[in-house]
Formats: sequence, structure tokens, C-alpha cells
Amino acid sequence: MQSTVDAAEVAKFEAMAAEWWDPNGKFRPLHMLNPCRLDYITRQIAAEFDRDLTGQAPFAGLRILDIGCGGGLLSEPMARLGAEVVGADAAERNIPVAQVHAEQSGLTIDYRHTTAEALAAAGEQFDVVLNMEVVEHVADPLAYLTACRELLKPGGLMTCSTINRNAKSFAMAIVGAEYVMRWLPKGTHEWAKFITPDELFDLIARAGLTPVDRKGFVFNPLGWSWSISDRDLSVNYVTASTKPA
Repeated sequence: MQSTVDAAEVAKFEAMAAEWWDPNGKFRPLHMLNPCRLDYITRQIAAEFDRDLTGQAPFAGLRILDIGCGGGLLSEPMARLGAEVVGADAAERNIPVAQVHAEQSGLTIDYRHTTAEALAAAGEQFDVVLNMEVVEHVADPLAYLTACRELLKPGGLMTCSTINRNAKSFAMAIVGAEYVMRWLPKGTHEWAKFITPDELFDLIARAGLTPVDRKGFVFNPLGWSWSISDRDLSVNYVTASTKPA
């Protein structure tokens, strides 16, 4: 299967690899957003697989792929919840950073320098695919999402988040985050590669998955915090979809 990796996009994140676990570094926006992302992800998994989040190791027995894992900001919480976790990233320098941090945290996570297409070609299968803030960085979103579908077991769940494409997202995700706040290096995102919620739902369906939910991640500059919204998908948003059993 042809790779959908965009070498220029990978190079951007290679250059920032050492800063993944610095909450005040270049990945500060993700550290701030992470509680919201985890709230959405854990609730979706619990609902799909009938798990009690208040129990001990509620995700035990589930095999989860964190594609585009970076330094492991999502992989580690999934492992703490009892899941068997594979963290995969096309940026090679991210993997040792993630491995060292997991070891220091006493967690066993299978980190790999690989792609969704390579994993699918190898016949890997997962109950859950976490596909967060990746689709806007690939060369061919439909081919990439198709590979993610192949990685899911029948009845499996994929969460996929990205950034909407409109004037507000340009102002906030590019001008605000990269030029004003300087949270991210200039050029981290390309506005033309952003995807609207309707476009993403269509791509997910064309890839062979069933879209079941979408929510917004909304930043409050006054409270300096993120929240999940049923209605405001104007900038950051997340979707859930399932593979037919």
C-alpha cells in the first residue's frame, strides 16, 4: 500500500521531538487540550465497549493504536487504563522520546517508527484507533483513513480530530497560535489542508467507516481552558466512527 506520509510535515515534528513533554514548550497547546481529548476518547471507548471508567483497569483486554503518537501524550493514559497500546509515528525522532518517558513512568507501551499503511499491510488489528490531529498533515486523507479502517477489528472504534477550514480557524489556529502567541513554529499548519466537519464525515464514510458522533473542542481565552461543545465545531473538533461488524 502506498504511503500517505508527507515528508515535509514529518520534518516539522522531527524538529520539535525533544519538547513533547515540556508543558510550556512548543506542544503547550496539546498539553492544554489533552484533558479534553482524553475525556472524549475515554467516554467513547467506554460506551462502545461497555466499560466502567470508575473500575480498575477499565480498558483491560482492549488493543489500542495511537497513530501519530508523538511523545505519547495519549498513549500513556491509555496504558494506565489497562489497554495494550501500540504508539506509531512516522517521525523517527519521536519514538525514543516516547520510549524513555514511558520507561520513566513505569509503563509498557509498544512504540514503533512506522505508518498506518505499513501496519495495515502487516495485518495488524486493533479494537480502537486514536487518530488525533494527524489527518490534516497527510498527503492523501482518504487513503490514510482507509488504512485506519483496515487496522480496526469489526466493531472497532476510531476517534479522529482535526481543525475546521474557515476564516476563524485561520485567525486562531495559524495567526493566533503561530504568530501572536507563538505556541507553535510558523508553518506548523497549512490552512488549505484543514478539513471541515462535513468533509471529514464524508471521507470517513468513503473509507468504509460509519460516523457516529462529532463534537467541538472550544478554547476559552478568559478562563485559559478548553471544553467540549455539542454545537461549536468552528475550529478544533473531534469525531467518532465505527467499523461495521
